[in-house]
Amino acid sequence: MARWEPDARGRLTEAALQLYLDRGFDATTVADIAARAGVTERTFFRHFADKREVLFDGAHELEHLVTEAIAQAPASASAIDVVGEAMVHAGAALQPRREFAVRRAAAISANAGLMERELLELAMLARATADALRRRGVPDPAAALAAEAGVAVFKVGFEEWIGEDDPGDLPARIADARRQLAAVVAPRRASQALRTISSTV
Repeated sequence: MARWEPDARGRLTEAALQLYLDRGFDATTVADIAARAGVTERTFFRHFADKREVLFDGAHELEHLVTEAIAQAPASASAIDVVGEAMVHAGAALQPRREFAVRRAAAISANAGLMERELLELAMLARATADALRRRGVPDPAAALAAEAGVAVFKVGFEEWIGEDDPGDLPARIADARRQLAAVVAPRRASQALRTISSTV
């Protein structure tokens, strides 16, 4: 077998995902994945630290997309608008990968440990988002709150996108979730304003 295999990473990813769906994550070994992909275990470990990383390999890319968009946003934009646009930007990059995203979600949802890891990745995305806002001069708790809201918007839009027979456009799904969040928050603001007015009369 040749030392370097063409598109070994892609074949390993596809092999692992199919095995996770067919056998389950716990019942699949690195040796199984390598054999299905037609490479050695050594080749697997050149690309991935362990078999979980096949599913979470894109987390750093997503984080980079979001934080770069935040860094490049207009200085005059509000924290919540900056985060919202960053999540829409990240969604545009993920749009061509829906088939993989659907299968990946199915593999993760079948394993409690993988679901915990997914939650950890979202928490890390929120932390990186908040840090990016702080670098723009957004203070806490505003930076943390905007980051958590942005990740929630992304999560809701993404889950709708992979869960619908007619998924449409991921950036549009995220933008719609953002609008719905604003609609949920707006009545509270109106109520608070009314109470403020009443207390001054």
